[in-house]
Amino acid sequence: MPTSKIIIGCMSWGKWGKQFSTKQQVDMIQFCIENGNSTFDHADIYGDYSTETEFGKAFLQSGIKRTEIQLISKCGIQLIGEARANKVKHYNYSKEYIIGSVEQSLINLKTDYLDTFLLHRPSPLMQPNEIAEAISELQKSGKIINFGVSNFTTSQVNLIADKIPVSVNQIEFSLTQHNAMQNGSLDQILQKSMQPMCWSPLGTIFKEETPQSIRIKEVLDVLSKKYAVSNDVLLLAWILKHPAKISPVIGTTNKERILNANKALEINLDLEDWFLLLEASQGEEMP
Repeated sequence: MPTSKIIIGCMSWGKWGKQFSTKQQVDMIQFCIENGNSTFDHADIYGDYSTETEFGKAFLQSGIKRTEIQLISKCGIQLIGEARANKVKHYNYSKEYIIGSVEQSLINLKTDYLDTFLLHRPSPLMQPNEIAEAISELQKSGKIINFGVSNFTTSQVNLIADKIPVSVNQIEFSLTQHNAMQNGSLDQILQKSMQPMCWSPLGTIFKEETPQSIRIKEVLDVLSKKYAVSNDVLLLAWILKHPAKISPVIGTTNKERILNANKALEINLDLEDWFLLLEASQGEEMP
């Protein structure tokens, strides 16, 4: 499954963030590819169902070959917004909706296939057989290559995987939110040889001033001198150390931060340094 190790999250490129012009999006796409970040993470809902279309327009104008990039998208969440007349936020995983959503994403992104397609969040009403039928048709037609899920528990992954192979799980994972190491998600990923991706890889370190973040920053400040990199690089390096080979999805739209994130690929944290950071996060030594 060829993807760049550091994945570019596009949620903030449009209406929900920087509101890049087409020219700015072209520039960002080219910049990312030139620096080894060729995988772009989307979802149909981003920008109230508008960001994929804006990206697709820029991709078409960029002249970049489709084989030079990898596109990820997701479906399932139904938002209340201007784009759709939904009465309540909910999930839709009917066969008709899944296929229609993928086909719309292909139109939006100006492509004839998605490298990876994910079910965005689990629904209590999802029917594995119906999902499997939709995914099977999409794969047979070449509209999607890899199929996976996002934010699913281990039992929910098994529910779907019992009917059709699940090769990707995109989870929340960071030094401040590492439940995936305790709830079996990363064990399952290793056991099943799945490709893990993680969103919000920097966690809440730079967003919240808590006892946890204070402890972590104290260790990071020491280690940043040892490894000669900034704290955010170390947070990504901590994730990359895990044997599941997790690919962080970074949401920054800042070029310097993207370059900085790539430095994490060159850092191999010493074993004890990795545990020092985990201990700081947990607030106690390992059992």
